[in-house]
Amino acid sequence: MIEAQGLTKDFDGFRAVDTVSLDIPAGEVLALLGPNGAGKTTTVRMLTSILVPTAGWARVAGCDVVRQAAQVRALVGVLTEQHGLYERMKGLEYLDFFGEIYHLAPALRRKRALDLLERFGLINALDKRLGEYSKGMKQKLALVRAMLHDPPVLLLDEPTSAMDPQSAKQVRDAIIELEGEGRTFLLTTHNLTEAQQLADKIAVIRHGRIIAQGSFAELAQRFVGAPLMELHINGTVNGLRKDLADVVQIEDCGADWLRYRASDPARSNPALLRRLHMLGVEVVTLALVPRTLEDVYLQIVKEDEAQQGAQDS
Repeated sequence: MIEAQGLTKDFDGFRAVDTVSLDIPAGEVLALLGPNGAGKTTTVRMLTSILVPTAGWARVAGCDVVRQAAQVRALVGVLTEQHGLYERMKGLEYLDFFGEIYHLAPALRRKRALDLLERFGLINALDKRLGEYSKGMKQKLALVRAMLHDPPVLLLDEPTSAMDPQSAKQVRDAIIELEGEGRTFLLTTHNLTEAQQLADKIAVIRHGRIIAQGSFAELAQRFVGAPLMELHINGTVNGLRKDLADVVQIEDCGADWLRYRASDPARSNPALLRRLHMLGVEVVTLALVPRTLEDVYLQIVKEDEAQQGAQDS
């Protein structure tokens, strides 16, 4: 649904995006992560036919972002960092204006606007001018505007920024529901917990380059290693290191617990439990130590910084 190959953008000799390649099938969510100035917004602007690439190509829903720019704009819904709300308008009036731009029939655009306003808890604000909306309400209205013409592709920049927890959950639930209907999403966000929850694939961009790309499980395996297991026993760990050395590789331990890497949990965990039973050790818990996208992201950036430092020296 979104394809890009070698996508590049230069501004007066500065390379903002450097040979970015993406492939997001229909019904998937990709989270594009990176620090401010990494090239996320420029990438999104090229994918929405707002900026013309210096090099490379991209297609959205089968349409070329340069040669078929009008079709691309009709097929995507975009939530930008700067909403551009017309603050003297009221919510329904504002959405009706944009529905007309999208060539939606009056009855259809009113129905879709009211349905979306209800869905995102804005239906009781119909009589308020947008200048009276809170930051979170403005964010939700901008998202409603992006969804108004029922696009198959949505590109969302910080979709839950400034929202309270309940509103943010409404948006996340909507994304999950729409993904299930076959829509494709590209999210840019600094909320790594949210990205881990929503994204099928993750791409990390830094200095305009994609430095890592894959599912969370793939990136976690590559950058932080095999899954880490934690065992708690009824007793003390003293002496167990030697008894378990040929079964698992222990990384850390305390008075009644230990941690080990399990590259093949289906093999190592049962073997460990059998050994502990033979030793007469009672197991209290054996669980996977949760890995977070923050851990993975920081390691990706750390390795890229080290690589850049080695090249510069």
